[in-house]
Amino acid sequence: MKAILADDEELALRYLEKQLLAIGSIEIVGKYSDVEEALEAAEANTPDVVFLDIDMPALSGIEAAELLAERSPGTDVVFVTAFEEYAVKAFELNAVDYILKPVETERLTRTVTRLVQRRKREPAAAPARPAMIRCFQVLEYDASKPEAIPWRTTKAQELFAYLLHHRDQPVRKDVLLELLWPEVDMKKGYTQLYTAIYQIRKTLEAMGAGVRVVSYEKGYRLELGKVTLDVEEWEKGVMDAKLDSETVERHLALLELYRGHYLAEYDYLWAESERERLKTICFRHATLLAEWLDGAGKSAESIAVFYRLLRLFPYSEDVHFSLIKQYAKQGDWDSADKWYAALERMMREEFGADVQPEIRNWYNAQRPVK
Repeated sequence: MKAILADDEELALRYLEKQLLAIGSIEIVGKYSDVEEALEAAEANTPDVVFLDIDMPALSGIEAAELLAERSPGTDVVFVTAFEEYAVKAFELNAVDYILKPVETERLTRTVTRLVQRRKREPAAAPARPAMIRCFQVLEYDASKPEAIPWRTTKAQELFAYLLHHRDQPVRKDVLLELLWPEVDMKKGYTQLYTAIYQIRKTLEAMGAGVRVVSYEKGYRLELGKVTLDVEEWEKGVMDAKLDSETVERHLALLELYRGHYLAEYDYLWAESERERLKTICFRHATLLAEWLDGAGKSAESIAVFYRLLRLFPYSEDVHFSLIKQYAKQGDWDSADKWYAALERMMREEFGADVQPEIRNWYNAQRPVK
C-alpha cells in the first residue's frame, strides 16, 4: 500500500515513518510537514492512505481530510493526534482509524492490518445502469458521476423534489400552491407555479435525461422514464437480497449508496416522514451487516461498517456500544476505553444524561483490572 505522511513536527514524522517501515506492508511515497503540499501530492498520486496529524497550523487535519475526500475519494485517512476528543469528529469524516500520540507500535500494527484487509477486498463491480437521480443527503443527477442540478430558484428545486417524492403519481396544482406559495394570492401563485414548471422542464431538457413533467387538467406528474432513483435501488436491494457470503459485497455496495439521509440538506417538512422511515431501514440493515461480518470472522470490516453507521447516526448509544464491544472482543481495551469515554462525553454534553446502566455495567464487568 502507498502512503503519505503529514505532520508539522519533524521528529514525529520521522518516528512514524520508522515504525511503518518496520511493520511493513506500507510504501511511503511522501512525507510532508506542510499539509497543503501533502494534499497536492495526494491529488497527484492517489495514495491508498494518508496519515494525518490533526493539530497543524494554517489547515487542521480535520479540514485537510474534508478536502482530501473531494480531491482523492479513494484514499483512506488515519488521524494521528494527541487529543482523543477529536475521535468522534474523525469518524464523521469516515476515517479508517485514529491513533493517539505517542504512537505505539502495537497499536499502529493493528491499524496497518485493518488497512491491508480493507484493500484486499475487491470493490464490487459496478453493474451497467442508466442515469440515476440521487436523493440521499443531497439532490443530484448522476450520468457518469454525481453532479448538482442547476436550478434557477429554490422554489423550482423544491417543486421538482416534491414531484419526485410523488413520482409517477398525479399531484394537484392546488396542493402545490398550498405547499410552496401559501401566502401568495391565487392568481400570482399560479403564475409562479407555471414559471417554476417551465424552469424545471428547461433544466430537465438540458440534462438530456428523458425525465418529463407531464401536465393534466388539474396538476402534474413526474415520469422518470429509464432514469433510476437511488432511494428505490437501495430499498429494493436491501429488502430483496438475502445476506450471505455470496451477497455480502452487494450489501456493502448498498451501504455505500446510502450517502446520507433522504434529502437531508434541505428543510422540507414534507420529506420528514419518509426520511425517518428510510433511516430506520438503514440502521437495521447496517447493524445486521456488521454483525454478519463479525460472525464471519471479518472483524475489521465489521468495525468499518459500525464507523460508517456512526457517521450517519452520531448520537446513537447502540452504535457506540457496538464499537466498544468489538474492540473489547479483540482485546484492544485502549480503543474500547477511548470509545467508552467518547460515549460518556456525548451523553453528558448532548443529552445531560449518564450512560445507560446496561452499558455501564457491561463495561465495568468486562474491563480488565489494571
